[in-house]
Amino acid sequence: MTRIRAEVIGAVGAIRLARPEKKNALDRLTADELQAAFDRFGADPAVRVVTLTGEGDDFCAGADLQALEEMLAEGLKAHLLDAQALGKVFITMRTIQKPVVGIIRGRALAGGAGLATACDIVLAHAEATFGYPEVRVGFVPAMVMTMLRRAVGEKRAFDLVATGRRVGADEALAMGLVSRVIPAATFDADVESLVGELATSPSTAAAITKRLFYGLDGLDFREGIALGAKTNVEARSTDDFREGVKRFTSRERS
Repeated sequence: MTRIRAEVIGAVGAIRLARPEKKNALDRLTADELQAAFDRFGADPAVRVVTLTGEGDDFCAGADLQALEEMLAEGLKAHLLDAQALGKVFITMRTIQKPVVGIIRGRALAGGAGLATACDIVLAHAEATFGYPEVRVGFVPAMVMTMLRRAVGEKRAFDLVATGRRVGADEALAMGLVSRVIPAATFDADVESLVGELATSPSTAAAITKRLFYGLDGLDFREGIALGAKTNVEARSTDDFREGVKRFTSRERS
């Protein structure tokens, strides 16, 4: 792989965007390599959590505009295939049954902000910034909108995509774009601690939780409760649940 680095560290599948000289800009090869890494870690039973971060000062500055310029003369089919490659990555990040944690330093812009938004948990450095500035170059953050509307609501989402403005980590937290803002002084240690907790949690419970969480999209209230009841019963039948209950009750008796 030339655009990313992917390795298993204990129970963590670690993915790192590796084009710091390009601010980790995204092109078709990057999307293909990300897809391969998520597929690999999703299928690896030893991996319990997947992390996504970037090398250098920035997480990801968005699409590689030079690569897009080189594609301008190509037909619509080529552009559709290029867009669909990154769209497939977003879908895979949501469908693999393991938590995906975005670790964001510096700028996460355009497609880079999209990658962050696609993560299940987003840990933002206190000095990180986020934005969807595509409109300023005559472009549209098209695929990202599906996730962004769910994350922050219609009014805030439209503000972000229509103005292209950037927001700091604290504002991103307030609007629901990130999960936690972590101080610079403790960033590495706090991230390691949280990822470690996720990596030692019962994997079956984590998988079922993620599947149900996104499976609720599009369901009405009654349908959601009904699906939750079925999932509840499924969770009770797992070895993780049985062992967890026995550990808890044995501590209560002691």
